[in-house]
Amino acid sequence: MPLPESLGCVSVSPSPAPGLPATKNSSSLIPRTVLFGNARNASPSLSPDGRYLTWVAPSDGVLNLWMRTVGAQDDRPLTADRGRGVFNYSWAFNGAQVLYTQDRDGDENHRLFAVDIAGGETRALTPDDREAGHKIQARILAARPRRPDEVMIGLNRRDVRQHDAWRLNVRTGSLELVEEAGPLLLVWLIDNDLRVRGRIEALPDGGGAVLVRDAGGGLLRELFRLSAEDFFTSGVIGFTPDNEGLLLRDSRGRNTAALVEIRLSGGESRVMAADPAWDLYGAQRHPTAHTIEAVAFNRERLDWEVIDPAVAADFARLRDVARGNMGVISRTLDNRRWLVEFAADDGPMAWYDYDRDKAEARLLFHHRPELLDYSLASMTPVRFDSRDGLLVHGYLTLPNDWQGPGPMVLNVHGGPWTRDSWGYHAEAQWLANRGYACLQVNYRGSTSYGKAFLNAGDREWGGAMLNDLSDAVAWAVRQGVADPARVVIYGGSYGGFATLCGMTFTPELYAGGVSLVGPSSLETFLNTIPPYWTSARRQLDDRVGRIPRYDGGKRAGQPKDPADQTVEEKAEIEFLRGRSPLFHVQNVRSPMLIAQGANDPRVKRAESDQFVKAMESKGLKVEYAVYENEGHGFARPANRLDFYRRAEKFLAEILGGRCES
Repeated sequence: MPLPESLGCVSVSPSPAPGLPATKNSSSLIPRTVLFGNARNASPSLSPDGRYLTWVAPSDGVLNLWMRTVGAQDDRPLTADRGRGVFNYSWAFNGAQVLYTQDRDGDENHRLFAVDIAGGETRALTPDDREAGHKIQARILAARPRRPDEVMIGLNRRDVRQHDAWRLNVRTGSLELVEEAGPLLLVWLIDNDLRVRGRIEALPDGGGAVLVRDAGGGLLRELFRLSAEDFFTSGVIGFTPDNEGLLLRDSRGRNTAALVEIRLSGGESRVMAADPAWDLYGAQRHPTAHTIEAVAFNRERLDWEVIDPAVAADFARLRDVARGNMGVISRTLDNRRWLVEFAADDGPMAWYDYDRDKAEARLLFHHRPELLDYSLASMTPVRFDSRDGLLVHGYLTLPNDWQGPGPMVLNVHGGPWTRDSWGYHAEAQWLANRGYACLQVNYRGSTSYGKAFLNAGDREWGGAMLNDLSDAVAWAVRQGVADPARVVIYGGSYGGFATLCGMTFTPELYAGGVSLVGPSSLETFLNTIPPYWTSARRQLDDRVGRIPRYDGGKRAGQPKDPADQTVEEKAEIEFLRGRSPLFHVQNVRSPMLIAQGANDPRVKRAESDQFVKAMESKGLKVEYAVYENEGHGFARPANRLDFYRRAEKFLAEILGGRCES
């Protein structure tokens, strides 16, 4: 159960054995616009009745929603955005509307909009800021086929820190408050009839209490608790078909998260799928019956295991359709038509229209068809032992004409409670095409490897988590991959923090660093999180390493006057500053590129500003790019392309690789 924003059995896709990749012939330079410009196609979805196909594609250079009638050639745009673009959308189950969310230049205060597919009218369904006096964020909490004209949404209109549950009629726009959120709310539990049946609330020890009520209403009662050690590897998937049980990702009593059903009356539970080494990654459920059809484990590659024999033949057929990790991303309500995604490591993502009755799969399109003209690199799973004995997994992408040892970029994922996976990765392909080895490491604290591995990252920001990255560089040098004098560390969000740590705590390892939207001080980062993360603050404090001090669900402030601080509070400050790159800037030896979105609500602009200012005050070489109309990441293609232009030039100057003019 991650924090807010920072898934007898038949084996379907066996994982390859780890090893170094074979080389290919050299390839021509892939333009940055092909890799990082707007994708030609993205996020396809079928209407509930299968009559229409929607997807995201550029319209006058801006990403918008498009639609066609299945079987016809009548492609047309549904939206006409000319600003940041439209990215996240879904069909209303009534089949008459498409819903999407949009914020203002990356501030993450999303509004919900509906597009009428018949007339093309677009209207806002949730209020703007003026109606509350503060920034309002809307979230779609749930939509269910049994109530096709309604969705349950979360709105922090009453209190900026809390998202109350509201029932929204998407046809009329009427809003009805269903239940107010308390100060400790983490997750709403909504059943298959779109009723609020419970919630998960934060506990003082960093865990969570799962509270439920009967279908007919009544008071909430505690069903079970998640301890702090199980909190991030467990969570609720949904309700059982009869609405009288919960389906869980559950690591209680085991190291890895299993698929578990628990009954609401009595609490009896049964394990439906488990792996002793890997967490449950996801589950595919029937769209209306809500039964489990298959489960996924994200091992070296994504592996699906069939639960329902009714889909076993389909999974067997789809295995041979295309190469890559497979996933069913959209279905008709009758479950006869599937949209299936394939993500290979050495080619663009592909989507197929699969007719279950005919057992036929038809290619719809690729996300970046221009990539088919180029020879992409292979991504290979690797593993090594950390200095304290943990087995660490990762992925290595080498240029096709690689002759090592050579220049390497250590590309650190964000989160940190997520992971890198096998498949198409634009930055890995970009780096390999420019002549660099790209190493991606699932350091401790990453997901999929069990709770012991994830929890080993607690209080280790800038500590043992950084050691894993240093050990990865040492491994690459021993393997003859990396030239120790030509290694750059690179990453965004937590990866940006790790980059700043690498450049300040282990500067001897890196010839340069690239940090995107990375915190520089754990103190200021924790003190400026978005207000709607308040209920999860105790989990974040505990994971990063701050003393839990709460009063009625609110965090008590740290006394500013040192004379008023306790020994423990002084020790906390010393600990956080000891792990914060800002206080060790003097150790930087090599040049840096730092990029920041001015409107970032998660990692405020001040985090980058203060680090750059400290570098400049010491005469250290740093290039700083601030994008005024961006948030936590760069959505506008002009900004993305500008950043990658800067990064490519920066890397070429340091590592000597190829650079597009």
